[in-house]
Parts: sequence; C-alpha cells; structure tokens
Amino acid sequence: MSFKQKDFSACTSILVGKKATADGSTFIARNEDAKSAWPKHLVVHPHKEFKQQQVFVSPDNRFTIELPLIRGKYTATPEWTSKFGLFEEDGINEYGVAMSATESAYANERVLGADPLVKDGIGEEAMVTVTLPYIHSAREGVAYLGAIVEKYGASETNGVLFSDKNDVWYMEIATGHYWVAQRIPDDAYAVVANQLAIQKIDFGDSSNFMYASKILKFVQENNLNISQNEFNFRKIFGTQELSDEIYSTPRVWYGQKYLTPSCKQEPMSEELPFIQRADRLLNNDDLEYVLASHFQGTAYDPLGNDSPNTSRKFRPISLAKTQESHILQIRPELPLEISGLHWLAMGVTAQSIFVPFYSGITDTHPAYQKGGSTYSFDSAYWRYKLLGILVDAHYNKFGMQLSSLQKELRTLFKTRVRQSDIEAENLSHQKRAAFLTKTSYANAQIGLDKVDDLIAQLITESTELSPLNFKTDENL
Repeated sequence: MSFKQKDFSACTSILVGKKATADGSTFIARNEDAKSAWPKHLVVHPHKEFKQQQVFVSPDNRFTIELPLIRGKYTATPEWTSKFGLFEEDGINEYGVAMSATESAYANERVLGADPLVKDGIGEEAMVTVTLPYIHSAREGVAYLGAIVEKYGASETNGVLFSDKNDVWYMEIATGHYWVAQRIPDDAYAVVANQLAIQKIDFGDSSNFMYASKILKFVQENNLNISQNEFNFRKIFGTQELSDEIYSTPRVWYGQKYLTPSCKQEPMSEELPFIQRADRLLNNDDLEYVLASHFQGTAYDPLGNDSPNTSRKFRPISLAKTQESHILQIRPELPLEISGLHWLAMGVTAQSIFVPFYSGITDTHPAYQKGGSTYSFDSAYWRYKLLGILVDAHYNKFGMQLSSLQKELRTLFKTRVRQSDIEAENLSHQKRAAFLTKTSYANAQIGLDKVDDLIAQLITESTELSPLNFKTDENL
C-alpha cells in the first residue's frame, strides 16, 4: 500500500503448476489484505493503441515511467479511490497472461543497508498497471518487471505472481534493485505468506530461475551470504524472526497441511519448503478452502475455540482485513478469451463467494464498479461485507447457513462454467466477447441475488436475538 498504509498489507498467495491440477490448469491466487472497510472494484481496460507517448505517474510516491504505445486489454481490481494509488492488484490480459501483485514481504537490515529501497521506485500500487497490459507470457512478465526494478528501483519488498497456460512464476523483489524469480515446477505448488520464500537459486538453470543481472556480485562484494555451500535467497535476503514464526510461517504450514497432509511439519518452523507437492490433484475449490481458512480443525482456530492460549496465537489466512480474494485460472486447449477465469470473492474470503468472470469480457457488472468508503447497497463489495457482518454477530447460529450458500454456489458456478464453455466455443469470434460478458454479468447477478436473500433471512432471524428480548412465560 502507500507508505502510510503498506504496514497493514498482509496477503497470502498460492501458485500451482499445470501437472498438479486435475484439468491441467495453471493457478495463481491471493488474498488482498489491507483494511477491513476499503472497497475494491472489478474493471476491464480495453485494448488501446496510442499515437502519443503515455506516461504513468504514481499518485502514491510519484514513480514515473513511459509506457508502450500498445496497451493490451486486461481485467483488474482497483481500489474505490485513486487518492493513494490505483492498486489494480490482479488480472488477466488479452494474451492469456495472469498477474497478481503483491505479496508484501520483508528484507533484513544487512541487505537493505547495502541496497536501500528507493522512495520513488516502483511499488505495489503501480505494478499491475505498468506491467500486465504489455507482456505476452509469464516469463516475459518477470523479465519486464525485473528490468523496471533494476532501472528505476523498488520502493517496497514484494512478491509477484505470473502465469500463463504453461508456466507459473513467483518473483521476489527484496531490495532497491535486487530480485529473483523461480518457476513453480509443473507438478508442484507453493504457499507464500509475507516473507521472502524462494530458497536455493541454481544460477546454471535459466529455465527455472531468473534474477537481477548483478545479484551474485552484490552478495559477494558485501559479504552477505551466510552459507558457504549454496545461494539461499531466503536466508541471505529474508528475515528469520519471532514475528515470522507467529505471523507468517503458520499460514504456510496450514496450506501445506491441507494440500499435503502426509507431510508432518510444525507451524513455527523456519524450514518449511517453498516448493511442495500435493497428495492429490488440485482444483480451484482446494485453493478456495485454503484462502478462506482460519486454522479450522486445529487448536489455533479463532472460531469455535475459546482457549486464549491457542485461538489467537497465530494470524489466520482469512481475516477481517481482506478486501478481495482472487483465483486466476488459465485452462489448456481453449481459445484465449475462454481459457482465463478470474474468480473473485469480495470482502472476507471465509464469508464470501468466488464468482467466475471470463477474461474475454468487455465490461463488468455495475455493482462491481461501485462502492465508496461507507456502506452502499449498490456495491458488490459492501453487499458481501454486510453478509459477513451479520454472520459475525452470531457465528454459531448463522455459520451453517452461510456455508450452505457457499456450497450451493460453488456447485452452480461449476455447472454454469462448463455449459458456457461449450456454447462460447461454438460462437464466432465477434459474438464470443458479448456472450462471455453477458454470462459473467449473469454469474455476478446470481451471486448477489443469493446473498441478498440470505441477508434478508439473517436480518429477520436476528430480530429475536436482541439482549432486550425477554420471555415472561415459556409459551410466549
């Protein structure tokens, strides 16, 4: 976030390779966590070809860069106000490339002392806007953003996710000018939570690793490598503090515990692997579960666990400060406009619904383009937030009703996507965009209608739960 806000940014990310999924899809996903009442919108930026040079200037820190004359179409989730910057965060472009930025992280004092962050360098606010419309593959996305970091500097320590139908890459920008990236193996996944995560870098394997051009020289000249035998990026550039063990590593532990239950690990371990293999082939609902999780099934769950010693010990993955959660799915062997699905859950992930929007859309539902700093019924963000607030007040009573609705809509949206895929493939290119836009609009409306119905039901039932309610007779 901005220099004033970024201390509160605390996301959780998941990346999955194509052979680790049931249908061959690639996935990148993330909870965007910053403020408990700070609406997000969903927009589509059209393809544009400019005749005059375009210049981007960040409202956040005045980072300035000239942009290419051709801007590809892309989806994005900007904030309701550009006062602190756009923060477009996530989207899929017309070339079949997905991007999510950023996973806030922290570098240690040694490396920052040698290469400080650049106050007017690129930060989270600008990354999607100045990168996603101009890249044609996930690998190109890493190289493109890496070149910006090396030339202009970075204002923050961040992780960035890229994917296309073949590759999934995770990039970490640690200091003002130094970064690395690793390709997630096709049969693997990674869970990342607010700490530098990439471990051993193989400088001889250009197919799976990318990095700033002078990073080896930088580390050697400044005597930064604490190991004689390997180049471990996490240990050289990252932090290993108690705050990591309470705030970050437990989320990685829980994600790996759910996706790879055969692997026994400890929640505060500093040795959790970055790359992990699941015990089963994964689907988007597996990612939904992890992103919506709060240590359920363990002693660390803040819901339904009254023990103060454990229920609030660790920071859960899903929490009140989540603004939106997204799963960007790129599916194989489908036309570009159909292959990308931008699954979006507004508000708190555990209390929301992932709605599918095709990447080939030309516009979004009006409710996803509205919402300001105070509640308004015409905003999708605020409708989903209202549902969560009503459930919060009486979780034991209303939690199952919310869970039933989420299950119902997960099933319905899977059916609708399957049906619309078939219909869209049989349409001409000219008719396809209109159909995908109409279908995605309908998906959004179905979600809102169902949420409105449950909101009405919960409000009605809540009238009996007032502390001023009193029975003078058991028959009254």
